[in-house]
Formats: sequence, C-alpha cells, structure tokens
Amino acid sequence: MRLTILLLFFMSGGIAAEQPDAVDLVRAAMNHWRGTTSYSEMTMTIHRADWERSMSMRAWTAGDKQSLVRITKPKKDAGNATLLNDRNMWTYSPKVNRIIKVPSSMMAQSWMGSDFSNKDISRSTDIIDSYTHSLSEEREQDGHKVYVITSIPHEDAAVVWGKEVWTIRDDFVVLEQQFWDQDGVLVKVMKTSAIANMGGRTVAKTTRMGKIESPDEWTEMTVDTVEFNQKLPANIFTQSNLRNPRQ
Repeated sequence: MRLTILLLFFMSGGIAAEQPDAVDLVRAAMNHWRGTTSYSEMTMTIHRADWERSMSMRAWTAGDKQSLVRITKPKKDAGNATLLNDRNMWTYSPKVNRIIKVPSSMMAQSWMGSDFSNKDISRSTDIIDSYTHSLSEEREQDGHKVYVITSIPHEDAAVVWGKEVWTIRDDFVVLEQQFWDQDGVLVKVMKTSAIANMGGRTVAKTTRMGKIESPDEWTEMTVDTVEFNQKLPANIFTQSNLRNPRQ
C-alpha cells in the first residue's frame, strides 16, 4: 500500500510536498529492475592491471525471491550458473557436474572472480527487511530529483556490511550504491555510467563495481537486452534446471 502511494506521488508531482519513505524508495528501485518477472542478457567485463576478460550471461528473475544467472560465453565458463530460491543459493559447475549450496557466510564472496558478490549477482532483496532505511539527502540532478538513502543492518542481520548508501533517481534508477564496513570505512562502490530505455522502462544499462583500495581494478556489467513481466516456465528456478538447462 505504501509503495502504491509513493508511485502516485511521483506521478502527480506531489512528491515535492510530501517526503517519500526511504524503505519504499529502495523497494521501488528493486521492483523497477526485477518487474513481476524479468529476462535479461548481459555482458560482464572484469578488468585487472595485467588482464581483462568478458563473459556473456543470461538471467531470469521472478518476484523478489527467485533468480537464475547462467554464463553462456566464453566456452570455458559456459554452463556455470547460480540459483537463488527464497533465501537459499546454489551454484552449478559443469566441469565437476556438481551443485553446491552457498552458505550465508559466503554470500559476500566474489562471484566468478569479479567485484560483484554472490548476493550482488543474485539481486537479492534481503536488504529491504534486514536493514533500517533513512532518507539522508534530497537534491536535483540532471532534471531529476535524487534521493540518498542510508541503510543500517539490524543487529541480528546476517550481513557483512556496516551500512549501505543508495542514490536513487525519481524514476527508480539506482545511480550509486556504497558498501561500508563495520568500522565505517567505504570498501566498494557500484556506479551507473549509462542509462537507457529498455524493455519499456528506463534502466541502468551499464554499472561498474570497484573497490576503493584498488581504483584500477573494476567489474562492469552491461545489459544488452531485457524484457519484463513475461511468462516464465514453471520449472525454471529449480536445481534440476540449474544442472540440466531447458531455457
């Protein structure tokens, strides 16, 4: 209900008179990207000082608790996949033909050697309920209203970050996401560098994640195509499909 009210404020221009709720902004940004369902094709480029490599992948999401990401290129990585179903995550490696459950302690670990974590790549929405969100700043930028939201984890939340800071545009595009450790040190930042109209909505086309201590190392994710609110096969978010893909 609160999300519906927030959307009506944006549509009517009433947002200037009434301050939006921070958690609704975070929820709206996540829903904006995921839709009821989504299918996307993406390219991930991992850049290091002495090498660079790219991977192509396909991704599906349904609601806010299910996602599947599968690498398609290059050949040596093709078939590696990650499944999120509710709060459970599994990875599949065709080289060893094994499905491995990812424990919560490894959700913050690097995904495929990139600067994105397992949690980042699954686009998990756990942050909505596991953090307390507050509106820290409101400003105008490039003809849009922009909101800065500080998210502090609950004391009993199983997370590694001391806080996350979001910058969200009034059309629900996430411009930046900061990750701070428990000592108040900024560790890594994800920034949007290109925005485009894709799949009938305005989305972040290119985002770059990088650690503050290694400015010359980064991982860039580019969305090549995306479709929203399409009907997905019933068995897509299963371990059977993770191992033996039918989509």
